[in-house]
Order: sequence, then structure tokens, then C-alpha cells
Amino acid sequence: MELFFRDLLKERKSAIVEKWFDAIIATYPMDTSGFLKNQRDQFANPIGHTFSNGIESILSTLIEGDTFAEGLPFLEDIIRVRAIQDFTPAKALNFIFMLKTIVREELEKEIRLGQISSALLGFESKIDDLALLAFDIYVKCREQIYELKTDELKRMTFTLLKKANLMSEIPVQEFEHNDQK
Repeated sequence: MELFFRDLLKERKSAIVEKWFDAIIATYPMDTSGFLKNQRDQFANPIGHTFSNGIESILSTLIEGDTFAEGLPFLEDIIRVRAIQDFTPAKALNFIFMLKTIVREELEKEIRLGQISSALLGFESKIDDLALLAFDIYVKCREQIYELKTDELKRMTFTLLKKANLMSEIPVQEFEHNDQK
């Protein structure tokens, strides 16, 4: 990444993070978004805290050109939250693509002057790679949720059948997924 572009991103990092956080929070209903944005206590608002720290770490990783492994724990935390909530996959992961728009808006003057075109394309390509990685994480989280729901349903069914004396002695473990971590 060009040094000039990287310096611009570092200089405007706090503004980009703030706008990105606001854009993510805007995807929630009004009452929830107000709470997530205004409640600063990490124990009273763990989701807002996770998002705030996570996007700052992700942006730092993108700016420095580091591998995604360094920003991955924060990305995983955000994706886990979004996977549990009632979002479609597109809406759950859209926050990553929002970063492109926010960076373009923040660096609009430099883009119009043609000073950062190639560096911006490279940066946006890294965001696309991040989105693919996020999708993999999202799918794994959803699979885990579905496995847990399936196992719970099997346990409930087994218990009901056993109470009704319609089930012989088969251990409940035979009904559960064996590949859980």
C-alpha cells in the first residue's frame, strides 16, 4: 500500500472508526441502536464494546497490511454476535462492505484529485478478502448453532419418548453430534 494512502488512513482512522461504528449500529432497531451507541460501559453493553474494539482492530490490520490472522479474533467476535442475531447472511456481513463507502467518503477530496486511485483499489480488494473470510466464519457459527438446536431437539424427543415408555434404553449420546469441539 502506498505510504501516502496509509498515512491518510492513519490520520483519519478515528473518524473512519466512528462512522463505521455508527453505520453498524444503524442496522439495529432504533431503541437497540440508541443503547448500543450511548452506553459506554463494557459490562452493561458488551455488544457495543465488542464492535467498537473489533472494528478498530480490523481497520488497523487493514491499514498496516498485516495478515488477517492478527485481526481475526476481533472479526470472529463480531461475526459470532451477528450470526446469533436475527440477520440474514447479507445483512450480518454487510458491515464489512460499509467500510468501503466510509473510506471513500472520508477521502473524497484525495480521490477526486486522483492521488490515491491505485492504493484505494488495493485497499478495497483487501476488504473483499476480509468479507470472504468473514463469510467462512459466519457459516461455521451458523452450523454450530444449528447443531446445538438439533441436539437439544433430539434430547427433548428422547426424554419425551422415555417418559412415555416408548423408548428402550439407548443412551442419549447416540443421538448427539460427535464432532463438537
